[in-house]
Amino acid sequence: MAKTAQIVGTVTYREGDGPEILIRPGLCEVDVNELDVTLTWSDGDTHGSTAMPTGDFQRYLTTQAIAWVK
Repeated sequence: MAKTAQIVGTVTYREGDGPEILIRPGLCEVDVNELDVTLTWSDGDTHGSTAMPTGDFQRYLTTQAIAWVK
C-alpha cells in the first residue's frame, strides 16, 4: 500500500550507472516492499518513478530529506 511523503531536502537517484538525478521538492507516493522502496512523483506534465534500496530511503527519512505526510 502506497503512502504519501514529501521531498523536503536533497534526494537523488541513479538510472543504471548514470549520474545522480535530483528529485524535485514536493509530494510523492512511496511504496515499500521487501526488496526496495519505490518513489513516484509528478512535476507538471512529467511523471517520475524510481526504486531505491531500503537503506537509502531510511537515510533520507533520518536526515529529514523525506518526511511522511500525515
